[in-house]
Amino acid sequence: MPEILTSLSNDLAATVESVGSGVVRVEGRKRLPASGVVWSPDGVIVTAHHVVEQDDNIKVGLPDNQSVPAALVGRDPRIDLALLRVQAEGLTAPAWVEPDSLRVGNLMLALGRPGQGVRATMGILSALGNSWRTPAGGTLDRYLQSDVTMYPGFSGGPMVDAPGRILGINSSALLRGGTTLTIPAPTVRRIVETLLAHGRIKQGYLGIGAQPIRLPEELAKQLDQETGLLLMSVESGGPAEKGGLFFGDTIVSLAGQPVRHLDDLFALLTGDQVGQSVPVSILRGGQSHQLSVIVGERV
Repeated sequence: MPEILTSLSNDLAATVESVGSGVVRVEGRKRLPASGVVWSPDGVIVTAHHVVEQDDNIKVGLPDNQSVPAALVGRDPRIDLALLRVQAEGLTAPAWVEPDSLRVGNLMLALGRPGQGVRATMGILSALGNSWRTPAGGTLDRYLQSDVTMYPGFSGGPMVDAPGRILGINSSALLRGGTTLTIPAPTVRRIVETLLAHGRIKQGYLGIGAQPIRLPEELAKQLDQETGLLLMSVESGGPAEKGGLFFGDTIVSLAGQPVRHLDDLFALLTGDQVGQSVPVSILRGGQSHQLSVIVGERV
C-alpha cells in the first residue's frame, strides 16, 4: 500500500509540474491576481472574463517569473472567457481533451498561479451533464462540476484529468454562491477561435426592456407555457419598433422557440441571428399576433 500511495503522489506531482508550465498569472484587476492558460506558443492566453476587469494595463506572469504586458484580444461575458496576447518566447501550450470519456467520480486536479508558483488542489467530478445555458445567455457544450476546492485566484486556470490533459477553464462567476464550474474544452475552443477571427462575439439585439409575467390560465394551457416577456420599453428606431412591437406587448416565442424568461431571449439572440428576419409571436390585447423582426447587433 505505501508503494501505491507513493507512486500516486509522484504521478500527481509530475502532472502538476508538466501542466503547470502552461499556467500563467493574470493581473487584470486591482485585487488578487487570477490564472490563465497558454493556448498557443505564439502568446495567446485564455482566462476568465470576470478576472479581467480592465481593457488595458494588463500583465501576465509567466512560469519563468517574467511579468509581461498583455493585450486584450476579446471577451465573452456570457461564457466568462477572455483572450489575451503576450509577446514572449518559449511558451508551452498544454494538451486539451474532449470531456466525452469523463465519468462522475473521475479524479480531477485544478491548477492556478495567482502568485509566482503554480498551485494545485484535487477532487472528483461530481456532476456531468449535457449542454447548459448560463444565466447570462451563453451555452456550454457540457456541464462539468467538481468538488475540487477552488482557492482565491484559481479562476481562469485549468481543470486537469488524471493523465494530465486540460478538460476546461475554471470559473467561479457562472453560478452564485461560490460554486465553481468548468467551461469545457469544446466551448473554450469555439470562443477562442471566434475571438481570434473577429475580436468579439456577436450578440443579437432587439432594443427592448422586458420582464417575465404569468400568462392567463387559458393562454398558458394553449401555449403550454406559464410565462412570457412583457415589454416595459421599446427603443425608438430599434429592431423591435421597426418590426412592429409596442410597449405592453408580451413576447411568447422567438424563431419558433418559447420565450419564458429573459435568459431564454438572450440565448436565442445569437450572433447567427444578427441581420436575419425572425418570427416573433406576441400577445396584444389578449390576442395572438405574428410579427417579423430583423435582429440587430449589440455593440
